[in-house]
Parts: sequence; C-alpha cells; structure tokens
Amino acid sequence: MHSNFKIDFLKKELAQEAMFQVVAQMFSLLSDTTRLKIFWLLCHAQECVNDIAQLMDMTMPAVSHHLRVLKDSGLIESYRDGKEVFYSAPKTEKNKILHDMMEKLMEMSCPDFEGNHEQINENSRYMENQVEAIKKVHERLTENLSKRITIDELAHEFYMNPTTLKTVFKDVYGTSVAAHIKQHRMEKAAELLCSTEMSVNEIALAVGYESQSKFSATFKDFYSVTPNEYKKKHSYSALKN
Repeated sequence: MHSNFKIDFLKKELAQEAMFQVVAQMFSLLSDTTRLKIFWLLCHAQECVNDIAQLMDMTMPAVSHHLRVLKDSGLIESYRDGKEVFYSAPKTEKNKILHDMMEKLMEMSCPDFEGNHEQINENSRYMENQVEAIKKVHERLTENLSKRITIDELAHEFYMNPTTLKTVFKDVYGTSVAAHIKQHRMEKAAELLCSTEMSVNEIALAVGYESQSKFSATFKDFYSVTPNEYKKKHSYSALKN
C-alpha cells in the first residue's frame, strides 16, 4: 500500500491540468516526423528556409509552415541578416531536455548541443555538409583564378543560399570570398611575374582581370609596387643570388 502522504501528493499533482496540457501539446507538436527533424537540425545550426528545404528535400512553403508552428510554440527563434531570415533552437532548458530525450531514444550522440551559438567552429555552428561544400567552393575558385565566378553561380552549383555561402566561407577561411580570392590572385600574379616571361597584360588575364590598368592598381595596393617594378626587383634579386 502507498502511504497516504504519497497518495495525497500524486493526487495533487494530477490535478494540475494545465501542466499536463503543456507537456501533451509539446509531444503533439513534435509527433510530426518532419517537424521533429527540423527541430533537431536547428539545435545544431542556424539555417534559412532555402537551406532547410535543400537539406530536407522539401519545398520552401512546406518548410515555412513547420517553422511557423515551431516558432509559435517557442521552440525556435529567428533573426534577420540582410534579406535573409535565419532560424535556430535557443539553448533553453526545455530545448535541452527535448534534445537529450531525442538523443537517448534514437541512440544518437550530439556533443555540440552544449556549445555556445556565438562560438563559431566548423563542427558546431554549421552542418558538416556545409563546411565540405565551402571547401569545394574554395577549390573551385582557386583552380579557376582566370574566371570571374559570381556568388550566385557558386550558390547554384553547390546548392547553398548566397548569404549562407558567404557567411560560412568567412568563418572557415577568416575573410570574405572576394578578399580571399584577391589574395590568391595577387600571389599567383607575383609568382608568374618572377617565373615566366609573360607580359603584364597576359598575367592580368591569367588571374581574372580583363583590364591591365585595374590589375596593376590592385597589384600596387597589395604589394606597394607596380607589376613591372616587382618583376624588375625580383629578377635583380634572383640574378644577385
């Protein structure tokens, strides 16, 4: 037999209809498999509608519906970055309990849930496939320095939202796409000036500049000397050695 104290306690707690209703609504909300997946995804990454749709192989209107339901429930939040709206699951006690429960029931291990959203690293803020895609973007750009490939073209090729592509690229490589590739172009130009007999115009074209004057101005900003001055200086140094 249970003690009268225990029976009284259980009876009192069972009478708290509102408390059980909140939990029931939460379970009902996450009883939808797709919604559960989106919630799990947003526990680990900040994503926009387009990226979620691509990751989930869904239409954007369908994703928007689930995001609206999750946001109305307080399980996720959003913020605007330019024209894009990004979603994530805040690190609340309720979300931690739900996440931990999912992890245990599905026998999954998600070590980064305790991490801070403000702390940027490849393993926690972004999904692994996004980081891999950015590394391929970097390879595509550095292997084609003579071509002017736009952000929109890269986003289309690697199935990423343009804003997400730029953001993840900067976090992985430390600078913007434009600044990073400019550095590669200038370093390649310097190498060609020292190791080939190519003209300045030919080198400009080889590193993606149709205008020799624009290339020369950019090169001077980068190295503090013109391409011809750089070539003479380093050719002289090579002769001395």
